Amino acid sequence: MGNWFYFAMTSNVMEEVEEVLKPGVLKGLFASLPDKALQLGIRVLLAVIFFLIGTQLIKLIRKIIRKSMKRANAETGAVQFVDSFAKAALYVLLVLTLASSFGVDAASIVALLGSAGVAIGLAIQGSLSNLAGGVLILILKPFKVGDYIIESSTGKEGNVTEIQIFYTKLLTYDNQTIILPNGNLANNSLVNVTAQESRRMEVNVSVSYKSDLKLAKETLMEVLANDAAVLKDKEMLVYVSELGGSAVELVVRCWFRQEDYWAGKWRVTENCKLSLDAAGVEIPFNQLDVHFDRES
Repeated sequence: MGNWFYFAMTSNVMEEVEEVLKPGVLKGLFASLPDKALQLGIRVLLAVIFFLIGTQLIKLIRKIIRKSMKRANAETGAVQFVDSFAKAALYVLLVLTLASSFGVDAASIVALLGSAGVAIGLAIQGSLSNLAGGVLILILKPFKVGDYIIESSTGKEGNVTEIQIFYTKLLTYDNQTIILPNGNLANNSLVNVTAQESRRMEVNVSVSYKSDLKLAKETLMEVLANDAAVLKDKEMLVYVSELGGSAVELVVRCWFRQEDYWAGKWRVTENCKLSLDAAGVEIPFNQLDVHFDRES
């Protein structure tokens, strides 16, 4: 019975092969190849043209979205995030449309992706975490574009220039770009240095034990009073923080606007030194007194 079935199947296959190999059939097959190749070439050319048109439409849609959000006074970070998300979604839609033009069923692709969702999720779990982090950043707003932040886990810091789908870009003071995953920024602590309009400044100053302490404090207070950028409606203070081994440690404290902070800190530090020198107040260096016992 088995041999008979095998013989029957073999006979059928041979008959089909012979049918295909008939001169008329082969001739018809080769005759139709140019037409099929031409049709395929036309479809590929149309797909390329459609892709180029689609990319231009995507740019136009993104431009409209950005302008609409800016008219609505949306934050720069939100505009950047929505723009990058729309770009990714529109390109996926364009690729699916092109695939369907070649006879690939888009519904089948979506169903395939859905069935492989677990595997895809495991493979891109880091990217999904960054996407969720970007959404949290936009909702909770721990920082925005233009803020100066310090990421605690890595110590990276800089001005926020872009908030994208998966990453946030920082620009350091020496013009380097740092790219941080949104997942890390959302899950770790960070310091937003510029969240407030003003910032407190402190300068540590050492004066000699032999110097007039009251004169030193008055001189340092004059430095703060004469600086135009120091906020006079906030605390201005000079106090003794410690009696050190070689000097009396003073702290000069005041407030600046965020944009004036660093220039003000450097200027006040320099003026403290110059004013103390002019007042005759000694700023000592570390020293060690050694006493010898002659009897030994």
